[in-house]
Amino acid sequence: MATEFTSTEWKKINQTLAANPDKYGFPQRIYGSALLASFNIRKLGNKSRRSANTWKFLASLCKQFDLLSIQEIMDDLEGYDHLLDLMGPDFHAVVSDRTGVFPGERGMGERLGFIFNTRIVERGDVVSDISFDRSKLLKTVIDNYEVLRDELLPYLNFLDTHKSWQQNPVGKEPKPPKVSIPVFLTFIRQPFCSSFRIVGHPGTEPYKIMAVNAHLYFGDSVQDRQQEFDALMAWVLGRLKEKETAYYPNFVLMGDLNLDFDNPKEDRKRISKHIKDFDNEVKELNSRGNVYFPFLDAHPVHKTLFRTNARLRETFDHIGFFNQDVLIPQYRNRASMGLQDQGPDYGMFNFVELFNDALHDKPINDLSKTQKKAFYQKFEHEVSDHMPIWSRLPLPE
Repeated sequence: MATEFTSTEWKKINQTLAANPDKYGFPQRIYGSALLASFNIRKLGNKSRRSANTWKFLASLCKQFDLLSIQEIMDDLEGYDHLLDLMGPDFHAVVSDRTGVFPGERGMGERLGFIFNTRIVERGDVVSDISFDRSKLLKTVIDNYEVLRDELLPYLNFLDTHKSWQQNPVGKEPKPPKVSIPVFLTFIRQPFCSSFRIVGHPGTEPYKIMAVNAHLYFGDSVQDRQQEFDALMAWVLGRLKEKETAYYPNFVLMGDLNLDFDNPKEDRKRISKHIKDFDNEVKELNSRGNVYFPFLDAHPVHKTLFRTNARLRETFDHIGFFNQDVLIPQYRNRASMGLQDQGPDYGMFNFVELFNDALHDKPINDLSKTQKKAFYQKFEHEVSDHMPIWSRLPLPE
């Protein structure tokens, strides 16, 4: 059974998209606006792992965006460079080194990158990983010594047991217990940030932002996920407080945050309250300050709460605004999102619905279990298992 789209299927897909791009949230270029986006492109590595038609599809999508944050770039940059080449000479890039695995050791590390349209976006001088220094780590360990000790004790006991078993291997080899770190020590993958200027009409002051690209922890523990998210929020808010020395006053978080969101009613309530606490903290610094995650809310025009994974169950991917510039989207003005062509607005390109419309004559939920499995197999690795999200900003006037 084929596990990727045929040339004939790609032709149907492209024809379906061209006939009604708005239906699928495919963002159009609109004069006087800039498009920011985030896209987890699954294992973006060796060029040969994707077909020419897939590369063409990805490039035609990515070149719609003026500032694109990409997660899951592999250590092999061949595919990332190929995508950039296909997008054309107006697009430049900046990418992190591999994170998530120590050099020389086994494991799947990844890079985080930005691609930007040089006709609208200029890169600033500051590019950096985001990390917590040793003194902060040491203080965390000391403050939480007892809870860390209690969590690690079973593993220490296992080491003694395993050593005894190696000396006298009787019965099954003991398995190490699972260790869940109860407090934040470090990111599973270091977030990556870069400074950018989004240039408006002649004679206007550009948007000055620090764009933060993050692929946070994915696991069964909601606590582990929240620890990383809180740590990243604490870092960003800490820099906002240092507004006199911070390079740029506004931060935009664009990434796969892996927030637990499979129960929309309860999870949204919990996460939104959490974000509101951060928003109040910013307003203590500046009454115009703002923390706003638009993808936590149903879109005011389309009445849609976006699900960003390919199975349409979770809202893992987010764009978050931390700013003191009133032109950047504000939580207080969320009801006006999407009312003006130039923005502000936000959305998601639902390529899963596109693929299904092009290849099937019935909704996804009406497919049999076997049909669904075959359908997802054709694109979850070849294209991605996440869909791109975007936000439109009106250019400064």
